[in-house]
Amino acid sequence: MVQAMAAINQQNQLGMENTSDQNLQVDNISEEKPDIEHEKSKDEAADPTDEVADLVANVSIADQTPIAYIQYSDETQMPLIMRLIQKDLSEPYSIYTYRYFIHNWPNLCFLAMAGEDNCVGAIVCKLDLHKKVARRGYIAMLAVDSNYRKRSIGSTLVKKAIEAMVEDDADEVVLETEITNKPALKLYENLGFVRDKRLFRYYLNGVDASRLKLWLR
Repeated sequence: MVQAMAAINQQNQLGMENTSDQNLQVDNISEEKPDIEHEKSKDEAADPTDEVADLVANVSIADQTPIAYIQYSDETQMPLIMRLIQKDLSEPYSIYTYRYFIHNWPNLCFLAMAGEDNCVGAIVCKLDLHKKVARRGYIAMLAVDSNYRKRSIGSTLVKKAIEAMVEDDADEVVLETEITNKPALKLYENLGFVRDKRLFRYYLNGVDASRLKLWLR
C-alpha cells in the first residue's frame, strides 16, 4: 500500500512538472511574439524605398528638363535671381547690391531657365576700368540649383559672361571664391583661370578666399 501511494505521488509530481513545462512554453511563445512584431514594425519604419524612389524621380525630372540660357531683360527677373543666389551663396546681399550690378551691367547677367518661371542658374558680373589701365571684368555671383548640377550649367553661364565681356573689350576677368569650395575652384580652373592671391578671412564666416584671374589679352 505504501508502494502504491508512493507511485501515485510520483505520477502526480510528473503531471505537475509536465503542466509547468507546458505553461513555461506558452509563456515563452507569448513573450517572443511581441518581439517579432516589434522587429517587423522597425523594418517597415526603416524601409527607405519610398524616399529613394522620390529622390530618383526628382533627379530624373531635373535631368530631362531642357535648359534655356537668356540674358537679363527686366525687373521681373530680379526676384528669381535673388531667390536662387540667397539659397546658394554664403554671403548675404541686399537688394541694392543686386541692383548695382544688374542695372549697370544687364548685358553681363545671364539666367539658366528650366521652364518659364524656374531659374536654376544665374551669373551676375560687371566690367569697368581697373587702375586706369585695364578693362577688368568681375564675376560677382554665380549660383546653380542643387537639383540641376552636373549638367555644365555653371560653366556655360561663365562662358556666356566672358563672351559678353570680350565683346566689350575686356582685358581680364577676376573673381573670388571660398578656398574650401573645391568644385568652384575646379570649374574656373578648367576654364583657364589661375589662382592669383589668397585673401585671409575674406568672408563673414571667417573663411579665406582665393582670387582667380583669367587674362584675355
